[in-house]
Amino acid sequence: MTFAVIPFAEGEACLDWLALTRAIAAGHDRPAADIRDVLIRKGADTLLNRSAWIAGMGIAVKACTIMPDNAKAGKPVVNGAVNLFSDADGSLEAILDFHLVTKWKTAGDSLLAATRLARPDSRAILVIGAGTVGRSLVQAYGAAFPQARFTVWNRSPEGAARFAADCPGVAVADDLSAAVAAADIVCCATMSTSPVLHGAWLRPGTHVDLIGAYRPDMREADDDVMRRGRIFVDARATTLGHIGEITDPVASGAIAPSDILADYRDLAAFRRQSADEITVFKNGGGAHLDLMVSRYILDAWNAR
Repeated sequence: MTFAVIPFAEGEACLDWLALTRAIAAGHDRPAADIRDVLIRKGADTLLNRSAWIAGMGIAVKACTIMPDNAKAGKPVVNGAVNLFSDADGSLEAILDFHLVTKWKTAGDSLLAATRLARPDSRAILVIGAGTVGRSLVQAYGAAFPQARFTVWNRSPEGAARFAADCPGVAVADDLSAAVAAADIVCCATMSTSPVLHGAWLRPGTHVDLIGAYRPDMREADDDVMRRGRIFVDARATTLGHIGEITDPVASGAIAPSDILADYRDLAAFRRQSADEITVFKNGGGAHLDLMVSRYILDAWNAR
């Protein structure tokens, strides 16, 4: 049996952000994925397996270990790999670097929505959160909005300064409310459990990209953001009832489930109705996206 082994740097050299968005869009034209997650904990350590099967595309099993004590020894806290199998005969086609798939899946998921919901003339892009995902967003959004100017805000000014040093040309914001008010696109990529983004700060025409919250006890945007915006998600199944960004405003009555206008199964609905409307996208992730992105990476690898 022969299969590809795709490491991070060599794999990334083959990839293109806009081609990835097209691959994700095409993936949603296929039958809906069958998805399963398995979580095993041993003390503070975790093993997470996320699996997806899409007819005609294949099977992906994304396995990762999260071991917090590794940080004390200077080792990576998260390690893993993605196994990609053939839909036709179940044979192993590729083993892909976990971090490669996660990076391109997370940022590409948001980029697809932005290419449809953000104003095409968007120039000022604010990234809230100075972590790894924020750095990926500068690369991804820069591909679709080549004239954009990026600004970063972070709770820790030192973290924002490091971010700007790693991403030449990115400015650092000291005043979050002023930075939001000046932005055409606001990307939240934090680990916050309480809102850092307030709807009162948003100007008409802004696109809001919410990435960080992935548990019921996490959220980045307050109820006013959700009330003011037309809301879209990548997948209803992985966001409604699962993530505080959606469940909290539904519980408070700020929005109703019917206010979620569409997910990627209805990609044609992802469009602006006016230049002044505020659009909100919740990036929920999911194993189906890992499969779509892994398939795109393997195809690009084979075509290199």
